[in-house]
Amino acid sequence: LLSSFPDFDVVGECASGGEALEFLQDHPVDLLFLDVQMPGTDGFGVVENLRGERPPMVVFITAFDEYALRAFEVHAIDYLLKPFDPERFQKAVGHIRGVVATRNGKESQK
Repeated sequence: LLSSFPDFDVVGECASGGEALEFLQDHPVDLLFLDVQMPGTDGFGVVENLRGERPPMVVFITAFDEYALRAFEVHAIDYLLKPFDPERFQKAVGHIRGVVATRNGKESQK
């Protein structure tokens, strides 16, 4: 779905939390879409292991609504509950764009 938005570049896809952490060591990204339940390290484990001065923004995509509060406690910028429709995904992308614009505006004021 994200590849249909020209202002976003999909730089990788990973099948597990461990694979995601390995990928992120060599490929810093601005945004992650994570499932809560993944083989090995779950989505929250990935977030807890993110390193760096500016960790990526995270959107959780999952079929489990009971993790929503925890997702926002780790500062996820959105939480998409499967199944979701294209309109909901587009709304999430709009929210991401707004967060990026706000961050960029704050950085230019420094």
